[in-house]
Amino acid sequence: MKIAYLVNQYPKVSHSFIRREIAALEASNIPVARYSIRSCAGELVDPADQLELEKTRLILGIGALGLIWNFIRVAIARPKRWLQAFKLAFKVGLSRERGLLRLFYPLIYLAEACVLLGWLEEKQITHLHAHFGTNSTTVAMLCQALGGPSYSFTVHGPYEFDHADNLALGEKIERASFVATISSFSRSQLYRLCSYEQWEKIHVIHCGVDSLFLHQPTSVISDTPNIVCVGRLCEEKGQMLLVEAINILAKQGLKCHLTLVGDGPLRPQIEALIKKYNLQTQVQITGWASGNDVQKYILESRTMVLPSFAEGLPVVLMEALALERPVISTYIAGIPELVKPGVNGWLVPAGSVEELVEAIRTVLESPIERLEIMGKAGTISVQRQHDISQEAVKLANLFRSSLEH
Repeated sequence: MKIAYLVNQYPKVSHSFIRREIAALEASNIPVARYSIRSCAGELVDPADQLELEKTRLILGIGALGLIWNFIRVAIARPKRWLQAFKLAFKVGLSRERGLLRLFYPLIYLAEACVLLGWLEEKQITHLHAHFGTNSTTVAMLCQALGGPSYSFTVHGPYEFDHADNLALGEKIERASFVATISSFSRSQLYRLCSYEQWEKIHVIHCGVDSLFLHQPTSVISDTPNIVCVGRLCEEKGQMLLVEAINILAKQGLKCHLTLVGDGPLRPQIEALIKKYNLQTQVQITGWASGNDVQKYILESRTMVLPSFAEGLPVVLMEALALERPVISTYIAGIPELVKPGVNGWLVPAGSVEELVEAIRTVLESPIERLEIMGKAGTISVQRQHDISQEAVKLANLFRSSLEH
């Protein structure tokens, strides 16, 4: 069994869960070839990601001439397969854009599939797995249509569900050997997008954490009023609402220091809001951080807060719980499958600054002993549901089963 992974951008700061999954598969003696459509090397700060970059082959790295050459080469070598893939590319690609771009993107995806086909044949890959049901899975599907290996893919959400028709998720599910998804909630959304006969293909394979988080010695929660939020600075993560909450608490005289770990397109607006409320001494933005630094920031906090408006099931919640820190998040998507109110954290309605303020207040005013009990309960829940070595075994079994059929 020779497995390859395809991701639109890999390695990436926010895709450490893919790196852990690959590492866990390889620890089980399943070698994995890494392929990415494009690079985001400029934002990598974790040495583990930088090492992964050296192991990853980039499709767009061959340039425009390389894409054109492979496009023509496969058309000549496999005209019947190429024509079938050409029709499929336009069938699934025409709805994505307007104007001339409607014609441009299907051809690009097909050219990328032609490049990938040659690389997979060189390594005698028997199965291809893609992460995210977006263009990476489109390329995997077209590669199979060209005569390449069987494929599967992992759906995370929420983007895939918001754009299911444009992404042709139903077509991708039908042609795949199997589909993995990260929560019962996301599985239910996939059920909506395909026929009942396809449901048996869809399996829950959780994202997970490794020994960096799972097997750390117990760390006492500090009595200082520190909270942390880890994630890309973007609209759907809700950091603007979190700054609003800190401002309300500050006006009420409750001391609190917030560390925002991450970077992203919303950073200028968040910084402007921090300045508007004169919270420069209470709210810190670190930028992108390595896995070790993320761990340090979590351990220095009383709780990890993620007031998201749209999610799949955030890995950072698993990381915080694994480190025995209770979490605050929202009642959306797969989060309630992990975060149990009053047991290992708090859940608030997405978009409610009032409820968020009260949850943070509860954390700041709770005895350390209560927070530690909740943190330990969180660790147990992550060990049971999100140990990446256990989830990789489930995924490996799906690979074997799909190849047997």
